[in-house]
Amino acid sequence: MELHKEISDFLLEKGIAHDTVTSYGHSVVVAHICKERSIHIIPAPISAETPEAAERESACLSSCIDNIISTTGERPLIISEDRWRHQGEMTKARLLAHLEIFTQIYARNCEVRKIDKKTAAEFLEANHSYGDASCRHRYGLYLKRHTGHNAGSVSIEPGCLVAVATFSNGRKWIKGNKTIRSYEWTRYASLPGVRLSGGMGRLLKAFIAEVKPDDIMTYADLEWSEGKVYEALGFTLEGHKSPVFFAVNTNTWNRLPILSDGSKIGFDMPPPARGCISGRSHATGVNGNLDPSDSRYFQNFGSNKYRLKLTEY
Repeated sequence: MELHKEISDFLLEKGIAHDTVTSYGHSVVVAHICKERSIHIIPAPISAETPEAAERESACLSSCIDNIISTTGERPLIISEDRWRHQGEMTKARLLAHLEIFTQIYARNCEVRKIDKKTAAEFLEANHSYGDASCRHRYGLYLKRHTGHNAGSVSIEPGCLVAVATFSNGRKWIKGNKTIRSYEWTRYASLPGVRLSGGMGRLLKAFIAEVKPDDIMTYADLEWSEGKVYEALGFTLEGHKSPVFFAVNTNTWNRLPILSDGSKIGFDMPPPARGCISGRSHATGVNGNLDPSDSRYFQNFGSNKYRLKLTEY
């Protein structure tokens, strides 16, 4: 079944009114939250047999995205086929949260704790699109009491880990007569189907209070968000990271990046090391063999780069 029809059937099952329209040759699902507001959802099938074809498909999708932004003032949600098939439950829960079907949690009802590598890795593998990442500092947000509404299907008990944030080790450089210590915010994830108000801010403040960095940078993956939440936290948009090409195994719907020199990463290599919220990565290994006929290509939409300066330099 075509991806847009699967998404339509899912919304129908959940009782969400919607229409399907066409923009720049792409089927777009328009979900109606209320009379005054709708969310545009762009399904992104993965069918390109070459990186060049994936680049053309991405350009067409970008035109569709720009058209929706110009007419509605809002960026549409983009649901790629590999996310829908490989991380279906997480993707569906996130989609419902955007459609105002979620469990509400307030960060003021939670406590921040430092967590170990295993706890962070297990949570991120289950709840972040790109899984775990190399990092130095790990923080978790644990629910103490629940006072928010519960319109979603997620039932959360006190003591539950509801969000995780991880940060890199410091990198130093000299600026004038100052030594600047800069860190990267590598990952943030909360439970799918949960709207955690103030969660990112609580975890960021905990990191700043303990480590006292001069500078923090991060990336927002444009597949899901422009990163406006970082601006609300005081970050400044600094630039844009170019799109990344991925090879997608159509048996498992895992994606692996193509090397920066343009050569293809075979599926006989292990999963790439992951290094940021946006999923920037470099391949390093072996993960079973795959017939080339079972691979397709996808180009994402790049990332926005944000920086928070805590010291003048």
